[in-house]
Parts: sequence; C-alpha cells; structure tokens
Amino acid sequence: MMRFFLGIATILFVAQSISQWTEAAEVPKSPNIVIIIVDDMGFSDLGCYGGEVQTPNLDRLAANGLRFTQFYNTARCWPTRSALMSGYYPQQIGMDPVQQGHPKWVTLLPHHLKPLGYRCYHSGKWHVNLTPKVVSDGGFDRSYHLQDTDRNFYPKHHELDDRPLPPVEPGSGYYSTSAITDYTLRQLDEHAEKHADKPFFVYTAYIAPHFPLHALPEDIEKYRDTYLVGWDTVRTQRHERLTKLEIINCGLSVREEAVGPPYRFDNVPGNLGSGEILFPVAWETLTDEQKRFQATKMAIHAAMVDRVDQEVGRILDKIRSMGAWEDTILFFLSDNGASAEIMIRGDMHDPAVPAGSSDSYLCLGPGWSTASNTPFRRHKIWNHEGGIATPLIVHWQNGIDKPGTFRHDLGHVVDIVPTLLDLASTSPPRTENVPPLPGVSLLPAIRGVNPNVERDYIYFSHEGNGALRVDNWKVLYTKTGEPASLAPADTEAANWSLYDLAIDRCEQVDLADKQPQRLNEMRTQWKKLNQTFKDQALRKD
Repeated sequence: MMRFFLGIATILFVAQSISQWTEAAEVPKSPNIVIIIVDDMGFSDLGCYGGEVQTPNLDRLAANGLRFTQFYNTARCWPTRSALMSGYYPQQIGMDPVQQGHPKWVTLLPHHLKPLGYRCYHSGKWHVNLTPKVVSDGGFDRSYHLQDTDRNFYPKHHELDDRPLPPVEPGSGYYSTSAITDYTLRQLDEHAEKHADKPFFVYTAYIAPHFPLHALPEDIEKYRDTYLVGWDTVRTQRHERLTKLEIINCGLSVREEAVGPPYRFDNVPGNLGSGEILFPVAWETLTDEQKRFQATKMAIHAAMVDRVDQEVGRILDKIRSMGAWEDTILFFLSDNGASAEIMIRGDMHDPAVPAGSSDSYLCLGPGWSTASNTPFRRHKIWNHEGGIATPLIVHWQNGIDKPGTFRHDLGHVVDIVPTLLDLASTSPPRTENVPPLPGVSLLPAIRGVNPNVERDYIYFSHEGNGALRVDNWKVLYTKTGEPASLAPADTEAANWSLYDLAIDRCEQVDLADKQPQRLNEMRTQWKKLNQTFKDQALRKD
C-alpha cells in the first residue's frame, strides 16, 4: 500500500512539474527591439509610401508588416530624438527650447530596458543634447556616435563608447550611412557571441538624407535624369499613388511659392551658383540650367534614401542569420519632414567638384522638399503636416495579426516608450515628482487586437510654430514675419487656423471663421498644455 501511495505521489509530482514547465515554456520571451530613424526624409520618399525611390527592403518590411498613416514627429531632429528616447514631449524636459540641464526625473529608454535584461546598442546620430554621452549618460552598452553631420565622407568628430575616434582621412572610403550600419553589425555580432541569451535593443540613427547632399556616385547615377520632369510632375505622380494605396484621402496641397527656407542666408545662392533658387516656383518657369541643377539635387537626395534602404537590408540579413527574425520588432521612421533649408556649413562648397561629392555642400531646398512631403503643406520646422508627418513601418513576424495592412490610428514619437514598456510587460515607476508619460501604447494597434487607439490630444510646438490635434481636428498657429527665427512666437498675434483633417489633411480649408468656439477651445487647451510642460521642465527634483 505504501508503494502505491509513493507511486501516486511520484506521478502527481511529475505531472505538476510538467505542468509548471509547460507554463514556463509558454511565457513569451521579451522580443528584440530595433528602431531605425532617418533624418529629413519626406512622407512620400519611400516606395511603399508612394515614392519613386527604389526602397525594396523597406517595401518588403511594409508588405509583411504595418504602415501607419497618421504618425507624427516634432518637426525637428533633436526634439524628436529626445521625445523618442524619453517618452516626453521635448518641452517637458527642457529640449525645446534647449535649457541647461534637464530634470532629474527624466529616464531614457535604455534605463527602462536594461533592468529587464536587454542589451542596448546605438549607432549614428544622437543629438539628445541634455545627455551628451550616449553610454555614460544615455545608458547604452555600446555606441558609435557620429557627431559630425556636415561631412558624410570624412567626419572629424565621432566617438566609440564615449571615447573620441581620430578624424577620418579624406579618400578613405568612409561613407556615413554604410559606417553607421557597419557598427550596428559589429554590435550584433558581439551580442550573438557573448549575450545570445538576452534580448537586444538596437537604435540605428542615420544622418541621411539630411544636408549636405552627399551620396555615392553609383547611387546618384540611378537617378541622374529621373527628376528632370520636375517637382510638379513628381508631386502629381506621388499623390496618385498615395491615393491608390489609400494612405491618404485628400487632394494635393497647393505649392506655396512664397514660402522659402525658414532661415535667411543671403549670401548662399550666389555661392551655390545661378542654378539655385530660394522659392518653390512652377517648374516650367525655370531655366534649363536651373532645371538640371535642381534635378541633380533631388537625384542625390534619392540616392541617399536608396543607400539607407540598402544598408537596412544588411541589418535585416544579420538579424535573420542570428535566428532572431521572428522574435524581433522593428520600427522605421523619420525625425521630421523634408527640409526647405538652404545653407552652407562645414568645409563650405566648391562648385567645381561633382555635386554630391565630399567637397560640395548642397541642400534639398523648398522646391523638392515640397515634393518629398507630398501631399502635405510645408516642411521641416513648421507644424503643418509636411513638417510633422512621418512614415512609420512596424514589422514583427510573431506579433502582427494581419501583415501588409495599414493603421490609421493617431500616433506620435512620445508613444514609442510606452509601447515598448507595454511590450516588455512593465511600466515606468511612478513617484510624486515624475509626470505621467503623455503618450499611449500602440501595442493593441500593432497586434491588431484593438486597432482604434484612444488618446486625448497630440501637442506640437517648435520655433514659433505650434499645433494641437484632437481626434480629427487640428488647431495650428504660425509665427508671422519672414523668416522664422529662434524667438518664440506671440501666440496672441500669431496666425491661428483650424482644419478638419478627416477630409482636409492637406490643410487647404481654414475653418477658423466658421467654428470660432472650437478654435478658441483648442487654442486655450494648447496654451494650458504649453505652460504645464514648461513648468515641468523647470522642476529639477
């Protein structure tokens, strides 16, 4: 009889052990996370967002993942990157306008992920000025920090794990987009060799296609004559493709011929030659010299986007070779819309060298940035849709219910942190002095469980421009005067407008006069949020 009970006990113990082992085996492993961000790329530059640039790797990601159609950045590089890393609007943490130091309560994404077992890797641009050192301040385990955004072929200022590297010699074969990828691949190789039991967080931040327009000759050659048709034709073609894809449902915005670069550099056009122009006039009014000059600039911009796609392909191949593809969630986005800026920095501009080479310094300018931001109005720095709308591709083989579909949910870069914390089944610690994260988790929309993410508002403010989006309504103010400056706008005297983005996302019909009550309510809400965020940035404890 004793043997019988011992046998039963053994069976029960084994059964319980198997049950516990099964339950443990069913606990999902924290997925690997990859964020790839580009600089100054327009809403419709990618093939999968209506563009003519060859981006097969990103197109495949979109075809097997998700495309968000109403995702936003902050209209500028450093505010967007600060929001992405912190989960707060940049005004909340003193990053727009930039203050000396930031509140002690600010926690960046790696500081959330590392206690959960993640290894964190960064390569490329950083530009979160309040945490200048990526490893010691930002919390990454490894970092290649490319600080020099004026020299894509021979940067003078870059760091490896917070330690300065020697300047790159001209003619060495270095190209920033490829080098940033090289360091990402080295980090993944190290992870596979030494930390394969841990999930990884990779943050690859390309400089391209930010000015100066620098690209490899073979990439430029692909697009040498593509853009001689002009920006008006390219805008029409992109708008047709976007409409067919059902990414948008609005008409093409009017090209604003009086809106040029946001800053005045009076000596620049003469130094660049007679082919440069400061305003997006009708293409047919240009001289043949101007058409060739402008078409070449867009060819270089396209080549830079093309090369980003090629390098993204290398990263994707590496993740597949590691056996990590199914368990990796990947985000691809831009930090702001295409730029209308025209300036010369760095080593200046030599008009005698081939355009796009190391000693040239060209900017995309307002004509082609209008096309890159198709179908929306305006450019980087403005809070019109052209400045703040970004493509967002999300790919996660094991986590997306219906790949190849679109998400029309509203989203903002402040949503990335709460989304990833939700993904890791955790939340930020709450104390009395720490403001709640203003964003929402997009995980239900990504998984397809609830593709209607609810939120109260999305807030914008940058260099004399501001906006607030509540559901489909958007109130917008634009600083008066030419050009925009670093001084804050007088929001009382600024030009306030109101748009119904459900039917007019291209912001062509101002409803301020027809709905003054809604305008005033939303304007008041923006002002209250703006003051609250400024007050939070001043709290140092």
